[in-house]
Amino acid sequence: MAERRVNVGWAEGLHARPASIFVRAATAAGVPVTIAKPGGTPVNAASMLAVLGLGAQGGEEVVLASDAEGADVVLDRLAKLVGEGLEELPETV
Repeated sequence: MAERRVNVGWAEGLHARPASIFVRAATAAGVPVTIAKPGGTPVNAASMLAVLGLGAQGGEEVVLASDAEGADVVLDRLAKLVGEGLEELPETV
């Protein structure tokens, strides 16, 4: 299983608008991805309620993971989005 550990770059954490940006990007990625706090239970990264339920704060570490084919590229892109607090999914890593 591929995984990326990244600190949340949005000052407000994964709440409301940032969570929506992340969930849209995870859904568009086309492969199943999970997100979790270290040591926590992974949740579906494409589920708004699950992502909001994490309560991830700005600067807190999260773990993105997937065992799908092509997961490394997808996880790199999602990690960049989360780590830099971007407004949309980057086209390239």
